[in-house]
Amino acid sequence: MDEHPSDEDLHDTDATVEAGEVPGFEDADVPAVPHPVNWNLLSSDDLEAELLALNEWVTWLRTTYGLPASVIPPFWHRHAELRWELSALHLHWLGAYDPEQNASAPIGWHRDFADARQRLRDWVAASGTRLDRDRPTRQTVWPGEQPTEPIEDTTIADRDADFVQYVLDEVAARREAEDAFFAGIDLDTGELT
Repeated sequence: MDEHPSDEDLHDTDATVEAGEVPGFEDADVPAVPHPVNWNLLSSDDLEAELLALNEWVTWLRTTYGLPASVIPPFWHRHAELRWELSALHLHWLGAYDPEQNASAPIGWHRDFADARQRLRDWVAASGTRLDRDRPTRQTVWPGEQPTEPIEDTTIADRDADFVQYVLDEVAARREAEDAFFAGIDLDTGELT
């Protein structure tokens, strides 16, 4: 039996490759290209996926580098300013450690990581989140705005349970907003009613 492909087999393979399909490779086999995450525009499903991926990476980051709660607190997910900063750092890390990146990219990431740690300390100090408790980030009330309600610290005994509940609540709120948006579309015209 001849183990070499025939000219006909090669021709068929070339046609498949030209059509954009490579035999034996599924879409799932190709890693996703890192892309900026705009937390404001994610669908409910994408929001869930991005939060879970970021949580996994943040856990790796804090344990790998031994980061204290003053840099990455347990309840970072409850604070948009920390979520945006950590998300940007995560994407930068993905790019720096991409196999096609040049060999000096990781040192650039570490240099930027040093800057990001200082910003994270600033965000944590401003937010008021701590190792065992959390509160919403205080907002400065500008002249003419309504005063905010007093902000109380909440003790949270189980960080993982809090994260799971946070994701469920955020995804449900986003899904509700999506449903309300789509309910307002006229199916005949495609316009908002």
